[in-house]
Amino acid sequence: MVERQRTKVIRRTITALGILVALVWSLAPVYWVVVTSLKIPREIYALPPTLIPHIPTLENYRAVLFESNFPHFVLNSFVVAVGVTVISAVIGALAAYPIARMQFHGRSATARLIVAAYLLPPSLLFIPLFIVLQKLGLVDTKLGLILAYLTFTVPFCTWMLIGYFRTIPHELDEAARMDGASRLQTLRSVVLPIASPGIAVVALFAFTHAWNEFLYALVYVYSNDSKTFTAGLAGLVMGDTFIWGQLMASSVIAILPILVIYIAAQRYIVEGLAVGSVKG
Repeated sequence: MVERQRTKVIRRTITALGILVALVWSLAPVYWVVVTSLKIPREIYALPPTLIPHIPTLENYRAVLFESNFPHFVLNSFVVAVGVTVISAVIGALAAYPIARMQFHGRSATARLIVAAYLLPPSLLFIPLFIVLQKLGLVDTKLGLILAYLTFTVPFCTWMLIGYFRTIPHELDEAARMDGASRLQTLRSVVLPIASPGIAVVALFAFTHAWNEFLYALVYVYSNDSKTFTAGLAGLVMGDTFIWGQLMASSVIAILPILVIYIAAQRYIVEGLAVGSVKG
């Protein structure tokens, strides 16, 4: 009995230490970004580096917010991310519903094509997408960037929602159909309310992807009118010179919206991922 208790204590201690190491490993870069954003230039380059700023300053934040285009870049990122999120969630739900809950010829093949589209690396679509956007006159526009991101987010959202919709009892559809509801009414009034945690998960994924994406934003958009913050951060790197204080302050500002959204929606994230993984 004593030996079993001792084994349990040792196991819990090892687990706790493992979690602590993982937390430190994950949070150390974030801590360093925040600390560096509060340092003066002389202290940023000091050796050995300081873990806590000796002279904390908000000068880097003032320069970023009031002496640069960064606030406008953040607004552009928000517009693009919201557009991608809404369109991805709507198209994903409309595409996933018939695949998950209706019988038709080619259903399995369609599902496989969606997975294949999701697995395509974004770099493979880089040049074809640029040519298409150029033909449409959408290069260097926020709309063009939204359309480019949809090539990745829509297949993923559809694929995730297919698995989630399959967990909902088919009897609910049959009951709605007996009451005279159409397929679209059944989706809107029965399936979507039940699937709200899953939709929240895919919406958060789409928003996060559009918010953080760098490669397409850097190449497809080159004017300050449509540039997003990820491409704007590249402007703080001038040759071999890095404006570290402003880079870190900009990064902290960019992290905050995602952090707030995930904290507010963590219940839906956990529920959506847990239920969506039961059946697939």
